[in-house]
Order: sequence, then structure tokens, then C-alpha cells
Amino acid sequence: MRRPHLIRPAQSWAGILRIAALALAALAALRSAELPDLFAERVKSCATVEFLVETELERQPVTALGVCIDDEGTLILQSSVIGARVAVRQLKDFKVYLPDSAVSGGGEYLGQDVLTGWHFVRAEPRLRASLVPVTRWVRADAPEPRLTDEVWGIGLRAKDEDFRSYFLMGRIGLIQPMPQLTAIAGSEIGGPGLPVFNRDGAFVGLGLNSFGQNFLMFSRRERGQPVVLVNVEETSVFLFAREVVPYLGRRPRDVSGRPLPWLGAFGLEPVDPEVARFLKLENQAALVVSEVLEGSPAEKAGIRGHDIIVALDGRPLPRLKPDSVVAAFLEREIDRRLPGDEFPLAVLRGTQRLEFKVVLGDEPRIIREADRRYFEKIGFTVREFLYGDGVARRVRAAERAGVIVDFVKPNSPAAMAGLAADDWIREIDGREIRTCAEAFAALAALEGDPQRLEFVALTSRGTDTAVRRVKLK
Repeated sequence: MRRPHLIRPAQSWAGILRIAALALAALAALRSAELPDLFAERVKSCATVEFLVETELERQPVTALGVCIDDEGTLILQSSVIGARVAVRQLKDFKVYLPDSAVSGGGEYLGQDVLTGWHFVRAEPRLRASLVPVTRWVRADAPEPRLTDEVWGIGLRAKDEDFRSYFLMGRIGLIQPMPQLTAIAGSEIGGPGLPVFNRDGAFVGLGLNSFGQNFLMFSRRERGQPVVLVNVEETSVFLFAREVVPYLGRRPRDVSGRPLPWLGAFGLEPVDPEVARFLKLENQAALVVSEVLEGSPAEKAGIRGHDIIVALDGRPLPRLKPDSVVAAFLEREIDRRLPGDEFPLAVLRGTQRLEFKVVLGDEPRIIREADRRYFEKIGFTVREFLYGDGVARRVRAAERAGVIVDFVKPNSPAAMAGLAADDWIREIDGREIRTCAEAFAALAALEGDPQRLEFVALTSRGTDTAVRRVKLK
């Protein structure tokens, strides 16, 4: 009687492992084969927005990448695409381009959200059918990215290439709260402001502006010179989806971005390590208030300069690295709220712990909201003196007056007189200027007088005061 053939254990496991390897290879090949289809679908969530910034001398074109977030064709753009000093009235002619297309449609600027920093633009109705909200690719069961995971995204070329779309992929090399949970890949994984996906096509994050990289540049005549290179078209950095999806429902209430919640605790800095040891704060984060602003909610609540903030809403401040990120965390917690909301803080004053319920206010007018006027004959723009100008110059509220030089045209009478941006004009022809309306009227009268040869302006720059003689002819 023949004995049954026996399989040796080693041969058995080798066969199983070989079959498993083949299966994994087949699965990987299948997933790779799916990527072109995933790419073709997800690129429909992307767009390019073009607009003009109208300055005193020219109309500067700006191009930014955006992602669609709803069925109404609303796009979000990164905060950096519009400078903080740019007034809304300077933004002109918004156009929206779909990927791989030279045809544009109109766009409407909706404003900026204070918490996320995103600028919102809405595409005209005829483009909306071609845009797919990125929320369609959000999957509740998708695992959060981990170190070494592969992620991919989309890049868009320039206008002269019809915004041609292309594929980028990389592996995650670092995950860190900054204070929002942020990942950095070993290579570029998409365009700044465009979505990032996992291998299955689930939305896992939103591309940020790329971090600068330090290099040494050598030449035949120069030794190594330190330079910083920043890729403005692609990025290896992205925010996790958990830091994006919950805030896609936020919309600016108006184009100015109001309301802007305000605490008024200025110059928040991490506690010095030696001070932290003395106060037994080694195991928690804490922030020193450098200054409390005059008339601010913090001042009204009783907070003072040099107080140390140790808790918010009854919870210790989180420990984050680097320590400076904790200040960004507190600022974001302010921006989550609205003027009139309570903001409970615990502070150390000396060794005494004090509890405050600060009622947030609405921030005073900021630069992009300032009244301003360009005087072509003189060759400069002046704007109203703002609360922030008083803070920067350490001027009390009762002494805040005059106007600030916002722009000086090269080789103009104002430039030849030595005026520069951020100069503080306090008097014109010996007359004290209290408001921007007074300054506008006085300067308009000077420009409109054909017999006037010159005028003088009393100005301050830092700690220096000077009389500037502006020759009109």
C-alpha cells in the first residue's frame, strides 16, 4: 500500500509566501492601473484663478491655484496669494480656468476667512457643471496618512501651456502639529492649494506653500553662499484632511473678512526655560504677554503685561514644538470665535494664578480697510492712521492723528523730498492734521493750485522727526 505523498513544511511555507507575493504584486499593479482613472476624476476638483491687483502705477496679474468645495462653484485659494496690505477695491477682473483649457469664465471674490486664511472665489454658473467638489472624495473610513505612506496630487502648468494637469507622488517623511497637523513628503506631491489623495483616491489633505530649503551655491569666483530655494509651483507640504474638511463650511460674511475677533494681548512669547523651571511649568506650555493694548478686551478684563497665560477654557495650553507654535495655537483659538464670545483664560501673575473671562471684541480697522487716496501730481498715496499704527509707534489713543504714507512713486516730487512708505505725516504747511479727511482736503488743494510751487510736511520715521520740502514744480 502506497503511502500518501507528504509536503515538507519548508516547501509549504515557501509556496504560500510566493503566492502571497504574487497576489500583492497583482494588487499593486491593479492599483497602479487605477491611478489614471482616479487622476482623471479628481483633477475636476481643481482650477486656476487669475486676477489683477490694481496699484497706483499698473495692474499686476496674479495667478493662483484653487480647489472647488461645493456645487455652487466656490473655490478656496491659499492666504498668501493676496497680500495683507492689498485693499479689496484693488482686486479686479477675476477669471477661472479649468485644467487643460485655455477658455476662462468669470469669477467673483467673496472675501477671506480669518481662521483658515483662505480666500473664496465663486466661478460663474456655466463653469460649475465641470467642477467637482473635493468633498466627493472625502471618505469617513479612509485611514489617516502615516509615515512612509504614499500620497499623490495634481499640478497645473502655466497659462501658456493651457494649465495642463500633471501627476505628482511622494512618501510622507514627517508629521507634525504646527499647530495644525501637517505632513511633509520627501518629494513634491501637488500644487500649493490643491488636494492630496491616498493610493485609493481618498482626500487626505490640502497642499500648502512649499517650505524654503537651504542650499550652498558655489561659483568659480565665490565660495559657498547660503541661498534659500522655494518651489512656488509645487509643494511637498500638506494639511491633514481633519484640519480642512470641518472648515469648508465657513464663508466670509463680507469681502472685508469681518467680523475679526480681537483679544488685544500683544507679543505672545513662550516662557523662558529658566523662568518655567522657577514657576514649575516645565511640563506644560505657557505664553508671556509682552503688552496689553490700550482699550482692548484684554485690558478691560484686567490682564496686564508680563502676565503668563497657562490655560484656556480650563485646560492647560498644549505642548507643541517648536515652542513658538503655541502662540499660533492661541491665535487660532481666538479666530475660531466671534466678537462678543467669552474667552476664559488662566494666567500667572508672579506666583498667583488668576482666572479671567475676557469678552472678545471686533478688531479695529486694519490696513486693507483703510481709507486712502493717490495724489498723482505729488506722487504718493496717503492713508488713514490706524489703531495698529499707534501700537507700532507706541502712541496713545489721544495722540493718534495725521496720515501714513502708503506708496511713493519713484522720481516724483514726494520721492525727491525724501518721503518713504510708512512715514507718518503730522503737519502740512504748519497746520496740524487730525484726520485723513483733513489731509485729503489739504493735499487736493495743493495739487489743484497751479500757482503753488512747494509745500512742507512734518513727518516722523521711527524715532526721527523731519520737515520735508516737497517741490511741485
